Amino acid sequence: MVAWSSSRRHRRVEPDIHRNTKSVGSQRNLNTARTGRSGLANPVEEERAGMRGTARRMSQLGIALSLGAGLVLSAHPALGQADQPVVVGVELTGVVDPIVADHIVSAVDRANADGAAAVLLTIDTPGGLGSSMDQIDQALLNSAVPVIGYVAPIGARAASAGAFVLLSCPVAAMAPGTNVGASTPIGLSGGDLARKVQNDAQASIRKLAQTYGRNEDVAESFVADAASITAEEALADGVIDLIAPTAQDLLVQVDGRTVTLGTGQTTTLDTANATIETDPMGAFMGFLHSLLDPNLAFIFFWLGLGLIVLELIVPGHIFSGTIGTLLLIIALVSFGVLPVRIIGIALLVLSVIAFVVELHAPGLGIWGAIGVIALLLGGWFLYDRSTGVHVAPGVLLGVAIFAGLFFGLVVAKALQLRHVPPVETRKIVGAEGVALSAGVGPAGGQVRVSAEQWQAVAPGGPIPGGSPVRVTSLDGLVLTVEPAPTEHETAGQRAPAEEGGTTV
Repeated sequence: MVAWSSSRRHRRVEPDIHRNTKSVGSQRNLNTARTGRSGLANPVEEERAGMRGTARRMSQLGIALSLGAGLVLSAHPALGQADQPVVVGVELTGVVDPIVADHIVSAVDRANADGAAAVLLTIDTPGGLGSSMDQIDQALLNSAVPVIGYVAPIGARAASAGAFVLLSCPVAAMAPGTNVGASTPIGLSGGDLARKVQNDAQASIRKLAQTYGRNEDVAESFVADAASITAEEALADGVIDLIAPTAQDLLVQVDGRTVTLGTGQTTTLDTANATIETDPMGAFMGFLHSLLDPNLAFIFFWLGLGLIVLELIVPGHIFSGTIGTLLLIIALVSFGVLPVRIIGIALLVLSVIAFVVELHAPGLGIWGAIGVIALLLGGWFLYDRSTGVHVAPGVLLGVAIFAGLFFGLVVAKALQLRHVPPVETRKIVGAEGVALSAGVGPAGGQVRVSAEQWQAVAPGGPIPGGSPVRVTSLDGLVLTVEPAPTEHETAGQRAPAEEGGTTV
């Protein structure tokens, strides 16, 4: 009965509550509508409200998680593939110099800090500075991340210092059609350095081969005999570990291989499904590194000499002298890291001298021909070709043609202009003046013409000081003069003709 009575009371009050809800809409009225006056909860309404709140909170949580994951993946795309190993790719191309050495060392350090699976060092170099080579070797030998040295692409070489770098890698590989060796130390004189330096180089490369269990005798022959071998020969002789046509094929071949690091520790490579993340050199540093090129060094050296000679022959061309000096300095810096031969430099200097002689003693063009021949031979013998470093034939021919045109047209025309007096100076021919107190004669003297004092000569004989003179020609800044008739003499010569009379 109580229950019925309560239910009846609930039904009587309900219409009022709904009216209040519609008119006011307060939270208090909504709660009263759900619980009734008795304060007892309506189970159905409570369950529906709870489900709606839970769904709303789950939706907000899902949106927050999606946004957070998107931000993280956009900032670190590699984290989306956290299970996939990463191989850091870095290149050793061109001359081994301090610029590329710093770049490689930095890449190896970052790979160690990031815990990369390996470092893939692609090599194509003619050699370079021994100090830069040592810097790279030390970084590779002390790396906790295995470094895979790879001579590639087809036609590449690991010559001179490049052979040392390759043998410093725990894994040494080459692409087909590549070569390694020719590591005899070469100085500016073109011959071997001191015996003790060569012995040290032989011991160093032998030690590198011992570190990884490679053929010590063949490695030593790179220094002792300047030997250079192909990829197939290197694999057969036990100098390298494998041959691979591509970088991806190389990573598949070395996957699962246990290698010994330079520190003596062993590690197993996990590279089959690795992603290669290249570490390129910056644009500015890459530009500086590209200047140390055998072809550019040849061009800069000869062009620098030519511009300096132009400055000496025709003074006043400040830009030619400045640019020539800068080019010559860059070329000499490059020669310091390249296997230069002194005979090549001597022939290039001879070519410039021959062109200058041809300009001052024109004839049958014999000196010009000597200059072209010396230029071609100088470029051919400029580098020790056994190391794989040489001037490209196209570059050599192009520079020879340019040299002939440069000295035959540009410098020759400049010399002609040098001997042509300015327009203002040429106006003085025919002008009259007066010899100064000391007079002027065949040996020289001074005259005053157009209110200026000049050096002058009088081939016809001495002219006393104070006598009038007339300028007949100009040679540089020296006038050629002759006696000028006085006004009285001129009038006396004109009178008989004008009057038609006779002289007494």
